[in-house]
Formats: sequence, C-alpha cells, structure tokens
Amino acid sequence: MKDDARSHPFRDSHDDVETFARIPDTAQTRAPAYRLAFTDADFMMREELRPVRLQLELLKPQMIMDERGIESTIVLMGSARIPDPSGTAAQTEPPLIETAAGAQTDAARGAVGLARWYEEARKLARLMTERSLESYGRENVIVTGGGPGIMEAGNRGAADAGGHSIGLNIVLPHEQAPNAYVTPDLCFNFHYFAIRKMHFLMRARAICIFPGGFGTFDEMFESLTLIQTGRMRPVPFLLFGRDFWERVINWQALADAGTISAEDLTLFRYVETAEEAAAIIDAFEPAC
Repeated sequence: MKDDARSHPFRDSHDDVETFARIPDTAQTRAPAYRLAFTDADFMMREELRPVRLQLELLKPQMIMDERGIESTIVLMGSARIPDPSGTAAQTEPPLIETAAGAQTDAARGAVGLARWYEEARKLARLMTERSLESYGRENVIVTGGGPGIMEAGNRGAADAGGHSIGLNIVLPHEQAPNAYVTPDLCFNFHYFAIRKMHFLMRARAICIFPGGFGTFDEMFESLTLIQTGRMRPVPFLLFGRDFWERVINWQALADAGTISAEDLTLFRYVETAEEAAAIIDAFEPAC
C-alpha cells in the first residue's frame, strides 16, 4: 500500500523506485552502491542488517493483522506429522511424515496412531471460529504454524466454519509449507524462529497443545516459562491427551525434584475433546 501523499510533503518511495527503473544504464547506475538501500537485497542480507531484518519480521505481520482488526487468537500447536484420518484434505504437495533424512520410519508410522487428534483440532478450530464470527472475525482467530498435520487441521476447521485463520510458516528444508486452508492474506513466512514465536503469543487468548515432537515441545515449554515467570499473563493452557503427555513427560517428577514448584503444575490442564476445551476457554476470565 502506498503512503497517503497528503500525510506528508515528501516524495513517495514508490515513485523513486519507478524512477530508478527508468534511469540511463551506465557504469555508475549499474554499480551496487547506487541501488536504493531498501531495494538492495544484497545489502539487506548483510550480517550488520540482522537487527533490521528482525524488526521487519516483527512489523510486517503485526501491521497486517492490525489492519485486519485481529485482536485475539486461539493458538493451536501440534505435530506436522499427524495425518488426516479421512484422507480428504486438500494437498498443496504430497503429505510428509518422514524424517529429515527422507526415510519412512517407525516414528512416522506411529504418528498415524495419533490421527484422532487431527479431528479434535479441526473441531476445536471450527467451534472457536464460529465464536470468532460473532465479533466479525476480530476475536478468537485460529493461529497455527501454517503447515501440515495438526496445523492443517486447525486452519481447516476455521475454513469449515467459513472464517479466516492465520498461518505462521517458517522456511525449513523439509516438512514446512503452507497448507491449503490458511487464509492467503494471513499466511506469513518467517526466517527467525524467535519472531515467529512472538507472533504466536502476542494476541493469544488460549494455547492448545496437541501431541507433537521437538517443535511442539519447544513452543510449549517457552510459553509455559513465560507464564511461570510472569512475563506473560495466564491464559487457558490446554494439553490434549493426558495419556500422551503423561507418558512423554513426568511432570510430577519435576515438582518432586524441586526444579519446578507444585503450583506450576496448575499452569496447564488436560483435555480430551474439543468441546471440553471450548468450554474452558469460554469460561476463562482473565486477571485484571
């Protein structure tokens, strides 16, 4: 979007870009030094420009979501490898439930055993998006990592309800590409994991964690740490599937060892169904 020419007396940057494209071709104008700094990809990729790139990744999604009027989100996190049990999902590419090395593994096949959570994530997203539409899509907007598996289920559920949803994708050598259900105007791509995590939580009204692997654990523990340390206000923090989570993490052992307090075990709750989660989110009253 061009700046409103009436808001300031200066020449618009778009005009200079268009002018630059028409300048005479000379040794001087071909030189990298002559490029406009903000259009010079080589310059923008320099090590010294990392702080600027970090700022841009924070600003772009923030500004777009502000323009769309999005005020609060429901965060859905979970494995990219859990498939649609019905096999009816639209695919932007063949589903990947492989390791980075590209081999079919027992772990990949094991993810199929968790397929019921795809349906629960899809159902929860549909329920919350129906509520979101009551606020014209400003509140309770579903946000996922934008990829396959549980992320796809979340965006798909929002689409089932006729609403929009957010996808926070990231450039990876495997697994991660936007699923077909993310609202295109709200499908963002990131280079920096840290900035992507900030956008997951900046508007979060609830955090819903489905079974997952390293990425899910990373996002879960970082979010829990922010709430535990008071850096983020408490929100409903829901772990889907008590059996899974109690098999993979011995939470009580952490408390018994004194590495967390007993009260920290109350920062999250187990749920088994989308309806149970929606009721908890609906009943939650944030602290003033």
